[in-house]
Amino acid sequence: MCGRYALYGPVKRKRVEDRWFDELAAFGSSYNIAPTETVPVMRVVDGRPAVALLRWGLIPYWAKDAAIGNRLINARADTLTEKPAFRDAYRTRRCLVPASGFYEWKKIPGGKQPWYVTSADGTMLAFAGLWERWRPAGGEPVLSFTIITTDANDPLMGIHDRMPAILGPGDFDAWLKTPDPSGLLRPCQPEMLTAYPVSPAINSPHNDDPRLVEPVSA
Repeated sequence: MCGRYALYGPVKRKRVEDRWFDELAAFGSSYNIAPTETVPVMRVVDGRPAVALLRWGLIPYWAKDAAIGNRLINARADTLTEKPAFRDAYRTRRCLVPASGFYEWKKIPGGKQPWYVTSADGTMLAFAGLWERWRPAGGEPVLSFTIITTDANDPLMGIHDRMPAILGPGDFDAWLKTPDPSGLLRPCQPEMLTAYPVSPAINSPHNDDPRLVEPVSA
């Protein structure tokens, strides 16, 4: 499960690959991106990668209303070809979701402790995603996306059993353009990430400031 993530400041500006991520400089920082928000996503347009603002929570093209997107913020890697909401998008509408890090909640006695997971070397992460175009009756098209999740790697297994499918720079082209990139949807190498507990203030989507990614005592 990936229900919150961040895209901000110095980490965002350390571009994973200049020709794709230059455009991110135009977008503001957010430390608490929540479902239904509109955020930058990288997809292929006219054969070339380009950044666009998409709504988080995929709305299938056949949906009767946008509410279904609230339940489709994540897509399991192992069922992409089975789920009607994701099958077509997996074949032809894949995307990259840039992030500075993401949050997971660890069960503890009496509740849950939020943890922040970010890159160990301070570079930006790229989640595998799918995007879709939905047109409401008599309205303008809505572009939306979902983040693909896979099994957690060993260090994160003690926090949560799922994590975003994180792609390395060498996998970007393959994910966006090859017919069957399913082999890329695996847990990333453990040394890529670092994780630590953060403030419960992240629980409210109204909170959005740098203190949310500062470590606290577990």
